[in-house]
Amino acid sequence: MINELSEAMDGKEVVLAGWVHEVRETAKITFLILRDSTGIVQVIGKKEEISDGLLKKMALPKESVVEIKGIVRKNKEAKKGFEITLTEIIDLNPLSKQIPFEVTGKVPAEIDVRLNHRYVDLRRLETTAIFKIESTILQSFRNFFIERKFSEIRTPTLVEAATEGGADVFAVKYFEREAFLVQSPQFYKQFALVGGMDKVFMIVPVFRAEKSNTIFHLTESTQMDIEIAFADDNDAIKLLSEIVVYIIKKVIENNSEDLKTLGVELKIPDVKIVTYTDAVAALNKNGHPMKLGDDFSREAEEKLAQIYGDGLIIREYPTAVRAFYSMPKEGNPEMSKSYDFLYKGLEISSGAQRIHIPELLIEAVKKKGLNPKDFEFYIDSFRYGAPPHAGWSIGLERFAMKITGAKNIRECSLFPRDRKRLLP
Repeated sequence: MINELSEAMDGKEVVLAGWVHEVRETAKITFLILRDSTGIVQVIGKKEEISDGLLKKMALPKESVVEIKGIVRKNKEAKKGFEITLTEIIDLNPLSKQIPFEVTGKVPAEIDVRLNHRYVDLRRLETTAIFKIESTILQSFRNFFIERKFSEIRTPTLVEAATEGGADVFAVKYFEREAFLVQSPQFYKQFALVGGMDKVFMIVPVFRAEKSNTIFHLTESTQMDIEIAFADDNDAIKLLSEIVVYIIKKVIENNSEDLKTLGVELKIPDVKIVTYTDAVAALNKNGHPMKLGDDFSREAEEKLAQIYGDGLIIREYPTAVRAFYSMPKEGNPEMSKSYDFLYKGLEISSGAQRIHIPELLIEAVKKKGLNPKDFEFYIDSFRYGAPPHAGWSIGLERFAMKITGAKNIRECSLFPRDRKRLLP
């Protein structure tokens, strides 16, 4: 692998495999840039040192898959401080079709063209950098909660009832009846707590049949969820603030080259916590009119980032704009023990302390215009002794979008699914 090479290997023979990134020929030297998943290295062939036949073999089309053998040579002018002097090259699989766009990025390609050929797009250094960073996000999330003695669980993708009672669900035929692709693992992580698993986390796919076709929406996305028993909204908010900062620190530590490739200077946010009421007041004070009781628009979220900075937790939303299972505040049931995390002006996480009292839950379901019978299996679970509990989820692709500076959320989904896209 290219990242295992160094100046210290000067004079050693190596065998490498990868893709031809670029080829440049001069009168005396042919330069071949070899790329693998770890980076790029310059391979050279000098007329006075190798045969004409070997020089001709170097004149390969971009993106050819090759194996090369050569000698590591120090070279201060080379980007890495060394280069490879070629001794042998093998074209492992000659191209039989034209590459659909310029992988080096010298000629820009439309995002739809790149996504139609995602398996080629992944060869772009910028695309690879995004998914290396996503890998760090996922590993950091998992390690953080394993260190804190959380149990990782898996929950169903197929469910009988829409989790949030909405219409934005994908119905599927399930033998002789109808089922749905899950909108959220919400009910099932709560069931785990009712069963005595007092701290759980999961990384799961979720599906929403939203007809939105914006740069912020996917129909299939990945959530990073937690749920904690014998806890309230304050406990969950503390963990949410800690994990976001922890993940960003790990990306800075582990992905400096990837951030450089993307042209991103990542900083640790100073996370502020404000109430919904105070956030609305701040918007009105700073020239962005908003009524109490409304939810934040995309423009409002961006304005809040200008006011408060990159990391903002908004808590105590009106009960009317939150999911029915959000616990109302004591003494003020019009407001709920719910919260969102806005990172760089985009909501990346949402959560709440949950209603664990059956009678209160039935009342909340009715207030949303839903039928408690449709949620009987869920409500009944709390009749067997359910602890107070809270949790949240972070949208992986949204978080990655803001960390990497991507302009479209589809950039942060390996093979994105939206209203029109089912291939590749």
